[in-house]
Amino acid sequence: MRLGDQIEQDWDAAYAALTWQIDCGVDDFILDEPLDRFALPEARAVEVRAPAAPERPASAPPGAPRPAAYAPPPERPKIDPVVEATQAAARAKTLEALRAEIEAFSHCELKQGARTTVFADGNPKARVLILGEAPGRDEDQEGRPFVGRAGQLLDLMFAAIGLSRTSVDAETAFYITNVLPWRPPGNRDPEPGEIAMMRPFVERHIELVAPDVIVAMGNTPLFALTGTRGIMRARGTWAEALGRPLLPMTHPAYLLRNPIAKREAWDDLLTLRDRLRGA
Repeated sequence: MRLGDQIEQDWDAAYAALTWQIDCGVDDFILDEPLDRFALPEARAVEVRAPAAPERPASAPPGAPRPAAYAPPPERPKIDPVVEATQAAARAKTLEALRAEIEAFSHCELKQGARTTVFADGNPKARVLILGEAPGRDEDQEGRPFVGRAGQLLDLMFAAIGLSRTSVDAETAFYITNVLPWRPPGNRDPEPGEIAMMRPFVERHIELVAPDVIVAMGNTPLFALTGTRGIMRARGTWAEALGRPLLPMTHPAYLLRNPIAKREAWDDLLTLRDRLRGA
């Protein structure tokens, strides 16, 4: 075979092989050295350039107004919950309006964890208003004050001197509400800030009911109305709050834990009965 014929055959074979590779989808040339496409690329050096200096503004023409200096946004006024409660309570002209204002009051965190707003129970025309502390578990579920064990004892206590929350007669009825309308978590004692926040509603509540006598059941209502504590020293002794006669008494829950104290509670009930009879 001549040399020219061999070269022609090699060229035809190479061309056929290249055509076959193109038909198979190969679109790159064969390199002189193998290329590992699984190897990580070398990190490229990143050129860090210094930030360009801001262009100096062109001088303003004479008489042009100077740009206003940056002023931070004004701070939002702080909300005083006691002031808000005072204004809300003053808007209430009826008990139903007061209930609506309390339910709309959003500054007391106790409301977030309570199931219901416990407003009041009994006859609003009664001569006697009983002020309790705060709802418990049973009251939070039912939406009425003093419906648990302590409430049942309270009903028995006042029934002994002829008073009932269900009576339609103002002379033989009592009306009952709490300092706080929402249950504190774990039935803990109300905090001073919570008492101060809700006091305007308590004052307005008493003003709308206009009872002849207020009975403060426990330390919290005593503190809310007089600013003093010490229910064991104050119980059974007449005082004055909001321009009305005030009789402090121990809470029925305390009597359930200390039955021996029921004797003193009975003396306090007789004191209340005599006051109502004008004795």
